Amino acid sequence: MVGTGEAGGRRGERGGGPKASSASRRVEWPTIAVAAAIYGTWAAATAFHAHIPTPLLMALGGWLVAWHGSLQHEAIHGHPTPWARVNAAIAFPPLALWLPYPVYGRSHLAHHASEHLAHPAFDPEARYLPTGRGRVHGLRRIVATVQATLAGRILLGPVFEVVGFLAVESRRVLHGEGDARKVWAQHALAVGALLGWLHVVDLGLIEYLACFVYPGVALSLIRSFAEHRAASRPGHRVAIVENAPILGLLFLNNNLHAVHHAWPGLSWWRLPERYRQRREEILAANGGLVYAGYGEVFARFLFRPHDAVEHPEGALPGGAAA
Repeated sequence: MVGTGEAGGRRGERGGGPKASSASRRVEWPTIAVAAAIYGTWAAATAFHAHIPTPLLMALGGWLVAWHGSLQHEAIHGHPTPWARVNAAIAFPPLALWLPYPVYGRSHLAHHASEHLAHPAFDPEARYLPTGRGRVHGLRRIVATVQATLAGRILLGPVFEVVGFLAVESRRVLHGEGDARKVWAQHALAVGALLGWLHVVDLGLIEYLACFVYPGVALSLIRSFAEHRAASRPGHRVAIVENAPILGLLFLNNNLHAVHHAWPGLSWWRLPERYRQRREEILAANGGLVYAGYGEVFARFLFRPHDAVEHPEGALPGGAAA
């Protein structure tokens, strides 16, 4: 039976995280090829940026940063090698500048381990606001309302995402929580090396942010926009977006999100085959939460909210704030 998308899921294939042992000790060459394409093209695009028209540079740079985020997601789930340190080394370079790979890894694995997907009290990747005594007002509600539409998510979401994340992480560093200072020190060194390369190729930071980082974050937010929703049944909280040959490649088939949650250790290039083999079973498990393609997602939600900004069950039991 297909997993529900909650804690555990199917972890028999490559496990759910970077420390999971694998029955197969093979290197996954399709993912290695993606990594080589990302880093090689990024180096060429930054080195020859002066010869690339700005609109084309924004499209290429945005694609590479978003694609790199998809590569990091694969590494978090134990790919493309059986060795966690090798996977981390492959995914570590901070092409997006703002997100340390270890922070992303911990947050995403906690998302998969959550027994209450999409609930703001339990899921670190939840987009809903809490209710009850934890009800949010003011700027945070405005930000959530703006990002409830796909247009708001793409155009302004990168600012909200990055600024909000950095505000939280700054407090963690300031208070010395966990290994925050160590992680950010390592990240700062990596960012410094990247900025050194940009200086060598005479690509300014503002231009890099505008042509690589901002469009890259915007593209990534398209993927996450409709992949989860609040629902009483756990399996109904994870969506499928079919017929996505271009964005499916960009997201490394994570558009088949219910498949990924059911088999979190399955390699990206095996997800479509698994979906074809068990489509009826998967859609029965997720309550038919399926979109015909990203064209349908754009048509339905470009200027209309995907859902209410508050989680329908957003308060903790007993009326405690989420």
